[in-house]
Amino acid sequence: MPPVTVVLSLTLLTILLTVSPSIAWRPWPNMKHNSSEYIYGNSKKYEGSSEFVHMKYHMGPVLTANITVHPIWYGTWLKSQKRIIREFINSISAVESKHPSVAGWWKTVQLYTDQTGANISRTVRLGQEKNDRFYSHGKSLTRLSVQSVIKSHVTARSKPLPINPKGGLYLLLTSTDVYVQDFCGQVCGFHYFTFPSIVGYTLPYAWVGNSAKLCPGVCAYPFAVPQYMPGLKAVSVIAHEIAELATNPLVNAWYAGPDPVAPVEIADLCEGIYGTGGGGSYTGQLLDGEDGATYNMNGIRRRFLVQWVWNHVVNYCTGPNALDQ
Repeated sequence: MPPVTVVLSLTLLTILLTVSPSIAWRPWPNMKHNSSEYIYGNSKKYEGSSEFVHMKYHMGPVLTANITVHPIWYGTWLKSQKRIIREFINSISAVESKHPSVAGWWKTVQLYTDQTGANISRTVRLGQEKNDRFYSHGKSLTRLSVQSVIKSHVTARSKPLPINPKGGLYLLLTSTDVYVQDFCGQVCGFHYFTFPSIVGYTLPYAWVGNSAKLCPGVCAYPFAVPQYMPGLKAVSVIAHEIAELATNPLVNAWYAGPDPVAPVEIADLCEGIYGTGGGGSYTGQLLDGEDGATYNMNGIRRRFLVQWVWNHVVNYCTGPNALDQ
């Protein structure tokens, strides 16, 4: 992911604010110019490399309360597509899943704490959902209009999404025919928090786009695979954003690098690493399913390929094997 600085200007009480959502990397290792490379070069791209990485806590809140993910399905989505994403979210807290598991992967995220020493919640559940089948804000969205979409669903007259600033995570998923500002060219997804001036509340949210038509070889979102890695079934962009929202919901908690406008977060530091030995252009040791699909962890009813995240205790990237006991 390139270190893109996108300026969003708002006039609020006559004060000009400039902000930039925290951006997801292109989740495949052959892509150039990722945010962590910008700060650390290629040195950090080896499992266990810690010399140049300085993950720091900046005293902001993390999601210690039980986390509820509220998907907003924007555009046209198949039932089968929704099922995959729902099962991944439900797998995060499914400790009974076969090892290595999604729940074991989440244990690394749980290691992060707030000022009081409270850990990120182990409980992540699927909450109320909304469907936006008729493209309420059109088929071309800006970063600010993404927040307007969220507003329309938390303030809807019929069954609005619950307002939960401490544990709610609002996940906007756009279908293949929707273009979001900088999509495919610079980002596959991003997370930030909503502005009270637009939404009425400060809520952690993420956007991820379905790249199956626009750029299947770049973002390789769950329903498209990169050309050089056949057989993959990935939800890695969604996992990336959920992990970073939990550890840095207001962009003032856990991140590396000197710039809070473009923070390098726990998933950014492990881009392209999916297994032991991963680094450079090598994803690491993966598993092969009976159906020919490559995966690295088990969920409730299916297998997933999910990128590892940075473990600040041992100071390198870890997956489910390290803590999945």
